[in-house]
This record gives sequence, structure tokens and C-alpha cells, in this order.
Amino acid sequence: MQRLHYDYKTFSSDLLKLAQKIDGKFDAIIAIARGGMTMAHMLGEYWDIRKVFVINAIGYDDTKKLGKPHIFNIPDLSDCQNILIVDDIADSGDTLSAVMEKLEIKYPELTFKTATLFFKPDAKFQPDYKLNRADKWIDFFWNEDLKRYNSSNTR
Repeated sequence: MQRLHYDYKTFSSDLLKLAQKIDGKFDAIIAIARGGMTMAHMLGEYWDIRKVFVINAIGYDDTKKLGKPHIFNIPDLSDCQNILIVDDIADSGDTLSAVMEKLEIKYPELTFKTATLFFKPDAKFQPDYKLNRADKWIDFFWNEDLKRYNSSNTR
């Protein structure tokens, strides 16, 4: 499998490009953990949005895709209206689809939009805002860069 190391410099440049494509105004950002956490933090700073939340979705064990994603840690959005959900990639689309389903059931009156840095054209869920087509396995710097220093890491 071909792999791409996605470094911080490229990420920072791409995130700015993605932010400039996003034409909505949001009062909250939800990161899909863990891939969307760095994005949500930086976009919150960029737009000065203080309501930055995390929702957990487990769909992979390292590079092995699991069955249906397990979604938990749904935030309290009772005082929000327009929410941007961010993740690093829309691969199969299963994670974004499952997250959207949970949120729309719990908060049918709210408006949700999605954004990813990478997408696959055949993903069953396509983000509202997306930047790069994913043609390789992507090793994101937030997943890989510190692992080499962790002697207890058994992977």
C-alpha cells in the first residue's frame, strides 16, 4: 500500500485553504476524535469560536477497518444553532455518516455541516467542504511524529 506522510507544514497550508472555502458562520465546531481534533482546535482559533467539542468515533484499529463505527461522547449542543463537524478524512464515509445520524436524531432542530481535509470520491458520505482527494494511505503527523520517541509503544 502506498503511503503519504502528511506533515505539519502541508497541514497548516491545507487547513487555511479549507477554512477559506467554508462559507458558513458557525457557533460551534465538533471534532471527530481523534483525526479532527487538531483541525477543530486550529479552526476555533482562526474563527475565534470558543465552543469546540469532541465526539468519539472508533472505526479503525490501526489500519484495519472495523464494523460499524462506535459513536459516543455526544456533546451538549443545546445552546448552539450552526455546527461544523470536522474530521481528517472521509474514507468510506461510515464514520461521518454514523456521527451525522446520531447528531441529527438528538438535535433535529440544529444545522450541521461537515468538512474534511481528505476525501475518497466513492465514500458513501461526502463532506460539505473538502480539499484533497485521497489516493494513498495517509500517515498524519499527529498520528506518527511522536511515536518514534515512545519506547512503550508496541505497535
